[in-house]
Amino acid sequence: MSDHDRPSHDSFDDHRGADQLRHERRDERHYVRVEMPFNVRLGDDRVAKGHDLSMGGFSAYTSMQFEPGREIPVALMLDASDVEMSLSARARPLREVGDGRHQRMAFEFTDLQPRQREILRRVIRAQMSGRHVSLEGLVESHDAQTPRKRQGNTAKPATKPKRRVPLFRYTALLLAAGVLIAVVGATVYRNVFLIEPNFAAVTAPRTDIMAPGAGQLKDLQLKAGDKVKRDQPLIQVNDAELQNNLLLAEASFDYNKRLIDNLQKSIDDSGSNKVSVATSSNPSKGEMGYETLSPEIAKTRVEQFQTARDYESSRIDAYKSRVAANTIYSPCNCEVAWALSAAGGTYVNQGDRVMTLVSTENNDVMVEALVHMSDIGQIDNHQKAYISLPNASEPIPARVRSVALDVERQPRAGFPDWVRQQQNVASVLLVPEKPLPAGAVGTPVDVRFTEAPMLDTAAEWTYQAGRAVYQGVQSLWGSASDKLQSAMN
Repeated sequence: MSDHDRPSHDSFDDHRGADQLRHERRDERHYVRVEMPFNVRLGDDRVAKGHDLSMGGFSAYTSMQFEPGREIPVALMLDASDVEMSLSARARPLREVGDGRHQRMAFEFTDLQPRQREILRRVIRAQMSGRHVSLEGLVESHDAQTPRKRQGNTAKPATKPKRRVPLFRYTALLLAAGVLIAVVGATVYRNVFLIEPNFAAVTAPRTDIMAPGAGQLKDLQLKAGDKVKRDQPLIQVNDAELQNNLLLAEASFDYNKRLIDNLQKSIDDSGSNKVSVATSSNPSKGEMGYETLSPEIAKTRVEQFQTARDYESSRIDAYKSRVAANTIYSPCNCEVAWALSAAGGTYVNQGDRVMTLVSTENNDVMVEALVHMSDIGQIDNHQKAYISLPNASEPIPARVRSVALDVERQPRAGFPDWVRQQQNVASVLLVPEKPLPAGAVGTPVDVRFTEAPMLDTAAEWTYQAGRAVYQGVQSLWGSASDKLQSAMN
């Protein structure tokens, strides 16, 4: 304990009657010194760094000279909750202490207001108890180290009777535990004892539309997701060369027809005189010439022109047939799964794929599953299975339609080609008892084949119910988290 922590007899006698300096209780008569960070303003504007502090005084690092015994105004600057607090007092220097390098001066309080003294006591108590000095602690009616006075003649509160836990709470807990055990057991049974395929997805018959010839693709405003009806135009290819040949054949046909009509009229009007006859039936081969022939030879030339006319007629029919073949019509009531964009007059070659259709009528939407060869012997036609769509609340019963070691002859949409390349697997087609939506084509699903229908059905429904409850709780938790996050932002 330092000298400034215990007041001298002279200072005690000189200030025995001071009204503004409150003496401590018996247990606080000898002041305790604590080291803590604070600053002190000495006099009017000189600020020094404090070293230790007590109820009787303080010491600070300073090299200034003070007149012994002369009181000076001081202000203690303390930190409380990032707020600087200033305590004003009067003190007198006692003596210099230190090792020479860090010289400090000890001061004794001579005038300290009661409110300032109480705050100083709370600061010292908080520092001694290891707590951070805060404004809230300074305004409390008591602190952690102040013993409270005992309450005299205080009646003890009546003891409340223990509340009985209602029986339905135990029943609810037991029921919840039973449900949890049932869901866990159904999950284990489903994943261990039921046959699970390597991969399964919703599929439907697929029809690929190929370009019938080379040319520019005409835009018919069809895109993926559109519904098309049977015999509706799907694509139309404009073959410029074919159209040119058709025009030439039609022109040649008209020329020969007019040539025959004019020659026949000339023969009929000439009698036995010679008539003028064209030398060629095809004007595209060169310049047209005429020659004078007898009526008998002219009739022979008419037959040649008729043969040329019939030939051009057959060419016209062939070209028109090819032009008509460049328009492809829908073979069914289908949905467009993919379509080549015809914007800007896209050029296609014969045999290029320009559109893919998916048949979605007459229960064409089914589920295809790839089952390992080690399990395929346990699956029979018409065997029952369960299909679980993503985010579905209940399973969909299904029946096995066919089991094949290879894919059906008709290709199916919605099944990745790379999955079909797996070895030691067989293809199983499932017909769901509840029709699947066309938009689900290509969606991976969860499939379980059953061997004991009663037990497997109970396990599947229990598992699906537990999964639905879990998804609902997860959805509610996600929405609550989003609302909380948005409120915080």
